[in-house]
Amino acid sequence: MTKKVLSLLLALLMLCSLMSGMAFADEAAEAERSADIVILFTSDVHCGIDQGFGYAGLTEVYNHLVAEGNKVILVDDGDSIQGEAIGTMTKGEALVDLMNKVGYSVAIPGNHEFDYGMEQFLTLAKQAKFSYVSCNFNHEGELIFEPYVIRELDGCKVAFVGVTTPKTLTSSTPRYFQDENGEYVYGFLQDETGEKVYNAVQSAVDSAREEGADYVVVLGHLGNEEECHPWTYSDVISNVSGIDLFLDGHSHDTDQVIMKDKDGKEVIRAACGTKLSCIGWCRIDTEGKISTGLYTWNNNESAPALLGIKNKTSTYIDQAAGTLEKKLKEVVAESQVLLTINDPEAVDDNGKPIRMVRRAETNLGDLCADAYRFQSGADIAFVNGGGVRVSINAGKITLNDILKVHPFGNAMCVVEVTGQQILDALEWGARAIPGESGGFLQVSGLSYEIHSYIESPCKSDENSMFIGIEGERRVQNVLVDGKPIDPEATYTLASHDYMLLNHGDGYTMFDGATLLQDRVKLDNQVLIDYITEDLGGVIGPDYEELTGAGRIVIYEEKP
Repeated sequence: MTKKVLSLLLALLMLCSLMSGMAFADEAAEAERSADIVILFTSDVHCGIDQGFGYAGLTEVYNHLVAEGNKVILVDDGDSIQGEAIGTMTKGEALVDLMNKVGYSVAIPGNHEFDYGMEQFLTLAKQAKFSYVSCNFNHEGELIFEPYVIRELDGCKVAFVGVTTPKTLTSSTPRYFQDENGEYVYGFLQDETGEKVYNAVQSAVDSAREEGADYVVVLGHLGNEEECHPWTYSDVISNVSGIDLFLDGHSHDTDQVIMKDKDGKEVIRAACGTKLSCIGWCRIDTEGKISTGLYTWNNNESAPALLGIKNKTSTYIDQAAGTLEKKLKEVVAESQVLLTINDPEAVDDNGKPIRMVRRAETNLGDLCADAYRFQSGADIAFVNGGGVRVSINAGKITLNDILKVHPFGNAMCVVEVTGQQILDALEWGARAIPGESGGFLQVSGLSYEIHSYIESPCKSDENSMFIGIEGERRVQNVLVDGKPIDPEATYTLASHDYMLLNHGDGYTMFDGATLLQDRVKLDNQVLIDYITEDLGGVIGPDYEELTGAGRIVIYEEKP
């Protein structure tokens, strides 16, 4: 493909990009402007370096905008270094190296930046040639990074303030934030009201203004999920003033929203999905008008592959992926059916599948939970919906397919628990329904109902950890092997160390349980072994129903 044709294709993408927000800064930059400022932003890349636009396509878009005379800067909203084999097998190093080479200027830590351990992330942060910023990530009250940085673009000072969701304490491995005595020493200014986070963002915004910032852009990894209150982007914007633009991640949405801040000023919140299926952009023109939108790639084949994009970035990616390619392409099984995490039919406003595994049963959720139960021999198995990441198409299944489903490297454990602990866990997992929760439980060995018209009775502490139940339960009619669960009886439960040992997703009700099997096998190996050993290498009709086997029934109204 010639550079001329590629340039025309990129121009068409930009003409077709989604513009859904416009605003003016309260005070235009005093310096005379000669060019538009364009902020390109990515979020939740999750190691998808050759998916969607890919980093090679991102580089091409960046270069095209520069060639048009714009002042361009590239930033990231977190969760870039985890999610695929290249991240797992290099503990994020390959991804930080690629981000350096692509030319990122500013980034923030998402919750999954910590999945290789605190020491490893802090080491990676030192290797980064871009600036990590966060106004709320701290060690015993002292900030780890600067709360903001200022970049000068076309004579304008643009401040980038970072903020990371306090839900990180439960959506990464909680023990990574604790000392040897189990006390939290790292945190994100979490409290029950959200005031600590709001105040931290406000302080950073005010300081940036005092330092001469003409525009203040918040880079957030907060999202819109119900379980993230009181720290969603909406919570922060409505309780802070002085923000010109909020670029957000975490919930993998592509919403472009205009809402009012604490002083009634309109602020644009923009998000760009995941896996580089979209590239977010913000343009500040020479008159101070702010607009945002998305460059969207809806093809199944990536832009670099379809358009034949070859540049320095594609060379770096080829080098990084080459050593892993042969192993990852190894066929380990096959499936006669589609295994999904999504709604079988519905799509969002951008034509993207609607994720269901975090709020309803799916056949892939069933398969993953069955893998834990059959491989461990336990009575019951749980898998958190947030740990089942991608669908598997019918046909041959490679090692890479399995690694994408379970990319976190969690390890299987078995504990002895009471029926009451099982009931509490199911209640905790169902607390956000009909909204999403990464802690929603896909199950094996039992069935249950969720009566979502009943308000969740779950109580949590300031760190979003389960502390008890007060009120009518919404989880009802729990059956174990077809019989009503006995709260006083003892059952064996299989899951992973993230949930059973490390308080992942806030599951504290298993504290003190007798540990029968301790980290005996990695999660992706559990799935591989179940398919190859228990199913004979073929996933068949038992899993053909996309919405699962009827283990979870949700009632929106009283039956």
